[in-house]
Amino acid sequence: MTAYLVRPIEPTALKELRSVDDAGRRTVPVTDDEGGAPLRCCLRRSTPGERIALVSYAPLRRWAAETGAAPGAYDEQGPVFIHADECAGPDGDTLPFANAHRTVRRYSAEGHILGGRLVPEHPEQGDFEAAFREAFDDPAVALVHVRAVEYGCFLYEVRRS
Repeated sequence: MTAYLVRPIEPTALKELRSVDDAGRRTVPVTDDEGGAPLRCCLRRSTPGERIALVSYAPLRRWAAETGAAPGAYDEQGPVFIHADECAGPDGDTLPFANAHRTVRRYSAEGHILGGRLVPEHPEQGDFEAAFREAFDDPAVALVHVRAVEYGCFLYEVRRS
């Protein structure tokens, strides 16, 4: 995936979310007894005993603030897991959370949804690459979100590198 950049939640946003989430609620850390929560700060699953928090996150709103876009009704917020304390971020360049049904949702420079593509639960090598290439071959696409199909949750953002 050399032409695309997989982006976890930015460190500045994480610092804010560890105090108050995008819905205005105070963040409540918990100890993860079971592990397996998809952490959006470091793009891996949690392990038992880690301190995590479930927060409301508005990825398009934060991107719009950075770019001047006006997503209007497409501005949504939803639940994401993060480490309760600062972490080192992603380790390596493996595509995160790939072995489940995923949607690659495309957005315009205005922050409006332009469509999407389903990537199957057990993707063939190159399925994500094809979905990203298809998205970014369209000059109207400014960024994509990879989301869980089951709940629609935001997993990570992908931009042109």
